[in-house]
Amino acid sequence: MNKKVTGIVAYITIIGWLIAFLAGDKEKAKFHLNQALVLEITQIILSLISTVFGFIPLINILVGLVCSILGILVFVLWILGLIGAIQETEKPVPVLGGIRILK
Repeated sequence: MNKKVTGIVAYITIIGWLIAFLAGDKEKAKFHLNQALVLEITQIILSLISTVFGFIPLINILVGLVCSILGILVFVLWILGLIGAIQETEKPVPVLGGIRILK
């Protein structure tokens, strides 16, 4: 896979990220691989927090609301990252774009 395809596939769920990481052009698409991984991990953490606190009465409403709002924000960031991959630009997504997992 070339840089553009690898970047796009990286944003399509964690399975797509794994495929892009294993079969794609890692060196040229490292930026989008990192951005997609940060967004995936953030979404997983939000889901875990929502699930764990979902069993506690009264707190579950507040935590569920906050996690839902943050989940929508992560979705918007995901769309921005995907657009960047399609346009082959390396502009970090707001808020989470500065986090580097892949070196």
